[in-house]
Amino acid sequence: MRIVFLGTPKFAIPSLEKLVESRHEVVAVVTQLDKPAGRGKKMMPSPVKEFAKSHGIKVLQFEKISRDGIDDLSALKPDIMITAAYGQILSQAIINIAKFGVINVHGSLLPKYRGSSPIQTAVLNGDSKTGITIMQTEVTLDTGDILSTETTNIDPHETAGELSQRLSVIGANLLLQTLDEIENGTVVKTKQQHADATITKKITKEDCLVNFNKSAKQVRCLVLGSNPSPSARAKLNGETILIHKAFETDFDNTSEAPGTFVEPTSAKAGAFVQCGQGIVEIIEAQFPGGKILSGKQLVGGRKFALGMSFEPITFPADHEE
Repeated sequence: MRIVFLGTPKFAIPSLEKLVESRHEVVAVVTQLDKPAGRGKKMMPSPVKEFAKSHGIKVLQFEKISRDGIDDLSALKPDIMITAAYGQILSQAIINIAKFGVINVHGSLLPKYRGSSPIQTAVLNGDSKTGITIMQTEVTLDTGDILSTETTNIDPHETAGELSQRLSVIGANLLLQTLDEIENGTVVKTKQQHADATITKKITKEDCLVNFNKSAKQVRCLVLGSNPSPSARAKLNGETILIHKAFETDFDNTSEAPGTFVEPTSAKAGAFVQCGQGIVEIIEAQFPGGKILSGKQLVGGRKFALGMSFEPITFPADHEE
């Protein structure tokens, strides 16, 4: 089939790579406009654009695809269009261009977790399972018929970034299977149970302030669900630090106030913090202007110490990024 692929972040790369290696023809890639990044605010292409360019695939970029893309996409005469974290809502005019319409590689088991942050939200909520849904795209957000799904367990120590990478590979393999079923007419479409739908939103820095009065599980979920971005934040000795990994422990509660470094905190054992219920071990953290270090390194460097306490934190945080 002639395919136009629409995607932007790393999550989309395995699906695009599988399509390039398949018997299908990727006639063009559509991705978001280049954006400024880094301290110098240099304009940077998306990961999908870089991949497409390196494989000699035509790249199209539209400020608003539904306004600007109809003629260019129609001229390509695609049999089907495929989206994977593209980042724009498609109009009916865009959906109607291809014979088989548009299908989407979505990072949850629909109708659970529609919207912009399905993978992060699954980790933030402490879910034990998630998966990939290949769905038929409609104008409304993630409401189309389900074409195929695959379920996977979420490891309690898995970050949102790590889970996203795993799901992107699962999605790529499921996409190829689903394309075969669409082409040979055996695909089964299942209506979503809209009453069971949950809508996710973009996770912001404000959502990622650590409250150690919550349980150790809740703290762990916030930290892992915020990794790699926007990153969980906590304040210690007047500095806002980023906590990149924190795991629950089997240690019993102490009499110390939540947010206090407790036994067995040491350079040899690591960094342990009392929560409202339970104790977490800080595995990786980062002070302003510094590198990501392990909890043991931070205790050894005296950034963390037994008896220190995190302070209440309000936004905006003072961490320089």
